[in-house]
Amino acid sequence: MLQLRPGCECCDKDLPADSSEALICSFECTFCKACSTLLNGTCPNCGGELLARPRRPAAKLSKYPASTERVFNEKCRDAIQ
Repeated sequence: MLQLRPGCECCDKDLPADSSEALICSFECTFCKACSTLLNGTCPNCGGELLARPRRPAAKLSKYPASTERVFNEKCRDAIQ
C-alpha cells in the first residue's frame, strides 16, 4: 500500500492524501508539481520518472490513513535553488 507521504521532499509543501499536486517515483519519493518541473520530472534520489500520485478514496482513509512521516532532502532543495 502506498504511504501517501504528507509533503514534498524538496520544498516541504504540504501534500495531503487527496492532493492532485503530489507526484511520486516507483520508490514513493514524493514531490510537488512545482519541484517536479524544476527537476525535469526525474526523481533526484533514484533517477526514476515522477508521475501523479494516486488518491486514496476518502472512505478508505480512516481505515488506511496516509503517512505522517515527512521526508526532507536538503540536497534536492539546494539543487533547485
